[in-house]
Amino acid sequence: MNRRQERGITTRDVVLVALFAAIIVALGLVPPITVGIVPVPITLQTLGVMLAGAVLGPVRGALACGLVVLLTAVGLPVLAGGRGGLGVFAGPTGGYLVGWIPGALVTGLMVKYWAAKLTRGWAKAGAVLAACVAGGIVVVYALGIPWLSVSSGLPLREAALGGMVFVPGDLIKAVAAALVAHGVARSYSMELK
Repeated sequence: MNRRQERGITTRDVVLVALFAAIIVALGLVPPITVGIVPVPITLQTLGVMLAGAVLGPVRGALACGLVVLLTAVGLPVLAGGRGGLGVFAGPTGGYLVGWIPGALVTGLMVKYWAAKLTRGWAKAGAVLAACVAGGIVVVYALGIPWLSVSSGLPLREAALGGMVFVPGDLIKAVAAALVAHGVARSYSMELK
């Protein structure tokens, strides 16, 4: 066991979790874009989810997203459009919101155990991009689309097809998150966690 593991959670960990939770909340200040196909808006907050996992690592990234989910549950208006409260979880966006936690976890795990092992700069950035897509899109959609189907009464096939409208924007967010995470790692001469 190394020295850091012996200490457990540090003040730095708490600050980083709170900072990234604040970033996710701040990204919710950008007004959501409503799409007529499905009752789920397009927001920038999934960019924060991808960044949390890619920059903070699996545990701290998931904790940052969990903090936002907790703040939502207690009724604070931390989601895009000023939404919050337990009713959000029963609505069509509830599955996507809960999916943020495992999404950041998977992104962080892939970055930590796969992307961080690569030595070439742009290969590493490509691996971080793949991690952001896997965690921030695939995992979040895997929870969000079935819940959208259940909560809205749409057949699963229609919910899945409607959810595809978000893919182009989420791919752009994944590229942005990968570039930021790669840039942060290079700027601070640190390993991706």
